[in-house]
Amino acid sequence: MNDRPPAPVPPRLLEWEQRTEGPLFVAAMVFLLGYSVRVLAPGDAGPLRDLALALVCATWLLFAADYATRLRLSGLGRRFVRVHWLDTVVLLLPLLRPLRMVQVYTAVQKRRERPRLSLYARVMAYASLTAVLLGFSAALAVYHQEHDAPGASIRTFGDSVWWACATLTTVGYGDAVPVTFGGRAVAVVLMACGLALLGAVTGSFSSWLLQVFRREDERPPGDA
Repeated sequence: MNDRPPAPVPPRLLEWEQRTEGPLFVAAMVFLLGYSVRVLAPGDAGPLRDLALALVCATWLLFAADYATRLRLSGLGRRFVRVHWLDTVVLLLPLLRPLRMVQVYTAVQKRRERPRLSLYARVMAYASLTAVLLGFSAALAVYHQEHDAPGASIRTFGDSVWWACATLTTVGYGDAVPVTFGGRAVAVVLMACGLALLGAVTGSFSSWLLQVFRREDERPPGDA
């Protein structure tokens, strides 16, 4: 078993991440907005759809430039792809960018001496925001793949949002299911993320309850 501690992050790379995570998060929201307009705008809204496509392409190029810069500053060479596999996946599939919320928060917190929220509150905040963004992204992607497919049960964006909520919460009613390869691929990713997020929230909430009960047990008798 390899017990060696992870290599320290180069100072230049750390500084770059701290400076760019905020703007890149804004860029991710712009990407999601552009993709939303591209998917949901009616077919006769040509100029609007073209503008949305330009926003999507411009923000993706920004993500690619950030990835290339961090690869160079890391000094890892080709190992960067393996060590920072999540960044690689997010670059290839920008709709998964909400998964980097934890890294965004960590980079911001490095500028402060103490976090503003407790550990449990932070975990639940990460998971909640990530779930909302991922669910919306998945609903868009599945609607894009499914609404014109033969035999599809997801015909409207409302159907897609309902499916995303049922899948993300691991309920899975089965009344709306993807039938295309792309839709099912999105479903697999969303199911995996749903399990992870649900486990994080449940575990954090359980730990918080245990901590509260422990404090109650340790309180001296007669102490109000």
